[in-house]
Amino acid sequence: MQAEAGGGVDVARRVGEGEPFDVVVLASNAIDKLIAAAKVLPGRIDVVESGIAIAVRKGARRVPVGSEEDVRRAVQSAATLSFSTGPSGVYLEHLFQRWGILEEVRPRIVVPPPGTPVGSLVADGRAELGFQQLSELMNLPGIEVLGPLPPAIQTLTVFSGGVCAASAQPVAARALLQFLASPATAELKRAHGMAPPR
Repeated sequence: MQAEAGGGVDVARRVGEGEPFDVVVLASNAIDKLIAAAKVLPGRIDVVESGIAIAVRKGARRVPVGSEEDVRRAVQSAATLSFSTGPSGVYLEHLFQRWGILEEVRPRIVVPPPGTPVGSLVADGRAELGFQQLSELMNLPGIEVLGPLPPAIQTLTVFSGGVCAASAQPVAARALLQFLASPATAELKRAHGMAPPR
């Protein structure tokens, strides 16, 4: 079996267009849409949950991010910032709107091209502050993770799997997803900045 990674929007589009994948793992709401469109078989399997973290370029000044007020100040003072176009990005836009600073910071938001990790924009200096899933930031070279969003403003995205309607091996595909969701993978998930779904 061959695995392929890509940006969530692009992957959902490709599955929606009928590319012959066996399994797809995306944010749970994206899987639900693909099930509703009959591109993924019924029976979503929740695999992992993941929270948002904040990163700066390696060697840059480390700003405090331990409280909601710290994060708001960091966002307002950053010359540029970046976050994904996926669920975490949608959440952050709503958060900045609630804080009343979205229009103030909007001109400084650097949107990553599809499939480009936010951390790579931080590493090469295009974004001073980056927000993305901890699992997507923690192993990228050239950046330092300041920490997760504090509990008062953290949001967890559930990533789920589904068997694609175009799968030639639906039984094996479902067995793979059941293994990925099983307790046997819990420590591996934690080691990569994620957690088993609750």
